[in-house]
Amino acid sequence: MDFKLVSDYAPTGDQPEAIAQLIGSIESGVRHNTLLGVTGSGKTFTIANVVAHFNRPTLVLSHNKTLAAQLYGEFKNFFPENAVEYFVSYYDYYQPEAYLPSTDTYIEKDLAINDELDKLRLHATATLLSGRRDVVVVSSVSCLYGIGNPNDFHATSITIRTGDVVNYKHFMYRLVEALYTRTETEMSPATFRVKGDTFDIMPAFGDNCYRVTFFDNEIESIQTIDPVSGQRFETLDKVTIFPANLFVTTKEHINSAVQQIYLDLGKQIEFFERQGRMVEAQRIKQRVEYDLEMIKELGYCPGIENYSRYFDGRPEGTRPFCLLDYFPKDFLMVIDESHVTLPQVHAMFGGDRARKENLVEYGFRLPAAKDNRPLRFEEFEQLMGTAIYVSATPADYELVKSEGVVVEQLIRPTGLVDPPLEVRVTLNQIDDLIEEIDKRVKVEDKILITTITKRMAEELSKYFDRVGIRNRYIHSDVDTLERVQILEDLRAGMFDVLVGVNLLREGLDLPEVGLVAILDADKEGFLRNVRSITQIAGRAARHSNGHVILYADRCTDSMVAAIEQSNRRREKQVQYNIEHAMLPRQAQKSGSGQNLLISQQPQQQTAAAAPLYPTVEQGGMIAADVQTTYNAADLDALIAKAREDMERAAKSLDFLAAARYRDRMYELQKLKEEAR
Repeated sequence: MDFKLVSDYAPTGDQPEAIAQLIGSIESGVRHNTLLGVTGSGKTFTIANVVAHFNRPTLVLSHNKTLAAQLYGEFKNFFPENAVEYFVSYYDYYQPEAYLPSTDTYIEKDLAINDELDKLRLHATATLLSGRRDVVVVSSVSCLYGIGNPNDFHATSITIRTGDVVNYKHFMYRLVEALYTRTETEMSPATFRVKGDTFDIMPAFGDNCYRVTFFDNEIESIQTIDPVSGQRFETLDKVTIFPANLFVTTKEHINSAVQQIYLDLGKQIEFFERQGRMVEAQRIKQRVEYDLEMIKELGYCPGIENYSRYFDGRPEGTRPFCLLDYFPKDFLMVIDESHVTLPQVHAMFGGDRARKENLVEYGFRLPAAKDNRPLRFEEFEQLMGTAIYVSATPADYELVKSEGVVVEQLIRPTGLVDPPLEVRVTLNQIDDLIEEIDKRVKVEDKILITTITKRMAEELSKYFDRVGIRNRYIHSDVDTLERVQILEDLRAGMFDVLVGVNLLREGLDLPEVGLVAILDADKEGFLRNVRSITQIAGRAARHSNGHVILYADRCTDSMVAAIEQSNRRREKQVQYNIEHAMLPRQAQKSGSGQNLLISQQPQQQTAAAAPLYPTVEQGGMIAADVQTTYNAADLDALIAKAREDMERAAKSLDFLAAARYRDRMYELQKLKEEAR
């Protein structure tokens, strides 16, 4: 099936030219292409047009889950009839295994897996292996971490057709090999139930069951049914049942892997004993033998990924399989906000290797654990294929790879122009800033202020508190979930000024922000280079009266370059508006895109559909609304209701709402304990 782009509007501004240039460049065989698009210029729509033209499986790489969710929502709207998948880390919480020699502290791996994200990951890999070409996978950089061998994943998949002659018991064994669990009670993902000559199979992803009916050893019928009521929906001629886990392998590989692990264990014990390190020798012996017993009995063990090289049959030092191995060779890669995403890819290997070295050195893991790792950057480059780097401020790497040929997209469909950058001296800068804040607050605009240090952000926030300015501060020490809440509160008008060290948040689209103030703009460095100043200034680019003030006593080279670049863009944008008689209009709020990640809902349901849980706008209560006047008899019911709302919000991947209901549930439980 081909991609079918659905949109209420056609390419405008310089989008048609950008689309034509990208298509022409890729068709001529250029592997590295850069799209320089200003904030709000419709870069995603441009990429969607390119994807629709080439009809190739596409990987869209983002540097965090939130932006990946936004992109997923946008691509889902553009390609409602095609396969748009979401592949991010499935951990709600993850503490990796580590050892700290300086304090002799061993930290055991601890994690909490989000089942819904796990289902989406499985669905993405299964869709890629199904042979479909109309596939867009939106992913975070977690796609570069090791997952199972695609050949083993495909080999353990079970394809059945009506009329096939299949041994009844052999079919059951194959389901178990694919990591499905037999049950006699309620069906859940990755389980199957046998009643007489009928199998009910609940796939690892999806909402419906497959009912496979045998007549002797012949498959008589295949139907989809409701797992609860048993209602029949559809009769199928063929179905493929994919494994319940990405880390799946065959019996032959398990047997050979166990033998090789024993051999390497003996070598490692001998290595430690030669050095007189008997504690490490005994430690590695106990740990690995325990893991092997579990693998032989159950087929898995905690931390089995550390033995992935043996199960994959890979030589020592070779890279693990990752999501990129599931794509065909001619796939298209789109790297969103490439100036941030690519440095993340660079850094992943080093951080992982440093942790693994200690585990191996002190006898907690075999050396093979080091081969369970993310890709090195050079390995990532070899797998990239045809790439499009998307950024408002491309870094040197993208420019070099594109050989200086950059496709520019500077015109916004809304007609908005880049905000003007004004330089003011630092003398009495806070008083001057307060005057500007007062002007903006009167027209209900919001203000962002960037400082150079965390302490300065906190002190400035305290000063604003004393003079009566509603404000909050945000920096890396603030909890991730709290950061999201702070931004939501800013949008909701609960305060007017947001102070931060590094508000250079790519994808932080806040149309309400009318003023951005950059303190210490002349402190040349990472936080005040050309790229940073341009990105920070872009936070005001969605406002019709956006303005940027740089407080400095001298103009650095970075400031001059950023201002010249902004003036050049403004000149081009104003000229376009004059030629086309276009009046700038205020940009609209952009959603998070997470509401489209409702795997429990039918595909045709849109983001506008009513959520399964009460939202704040509908009168849903958040944590701050917990009262202390409840009767003891009501608390159990309120706790149960909060838990139900939390679970529904979590299934919808609306993590912000889920956190609110979780906090509410904890507060109610605390009240219940105090009432006893």
